Amino acid sequence: MKMRKVYILRLNHRPQRDKRVTTHLFLAARALGATGGFYSGEEDEKLQRSLEKVSKSWGGDFKISYISNWKKKMAEWKRKGGEIVHLTMYGLPIMQVIDQIKNSPSYLLIVVGGPKVPKKVYEFADWNISVTSQPHSEISALALFLHELFEGKELSISFDDAQIIIVPQTKGKKVLKPNPQQ
Repeated sequence: MKMRKVYILRLNHRPQRDKRVTTHLFLAARALGATGGFYSGEEDEKLQRSLEKVSKSWGGDFKISYISNWKKKMAEWKRKGGEIVHLTMYGLPIMQVIDQIKNSPSYLLIVVGGPKVPKKVYEFADWNISVTSQPHSEISALALFLHELFEGKELSISFDDAQIIIVPQTKGKKVLKPNPQQ
């Protein structure tokens, strides 16, 4: 299934404080149809290796890379014709703007903040979107946004090169390993 190109930018990653949150954010992004991601803050090779290992085992070519300057990345994204969605509880409700985003032909950069998101992020964004105007996880905000963007199609993604495949069961577990030699 061909999905729209969507990338995630995680701002201000701190390995000691954010390792699980950032890892889970990118795992959710990968599983729910995002193309790849970037992160700023502190470089974390362990995070990158972990996500590469997941893609190798579970399929796909989702990759993340470290960027030292998020402002430069966002400006370059816009210069190349991309659009930016910033997920924040202070933005417009998702259901008010999701159709505009779906109808846009541009590729998307979804910005997910860390602590104290700078004002410049709000200014760079084409859309500042809230998934509820209540505090909750950036992981849940991203998951709900991708679900609305892809209209549920992301729930049927499969990866042809997967080395591990889950076979849905009413009870119990069934796992296939179609290419164990890889």
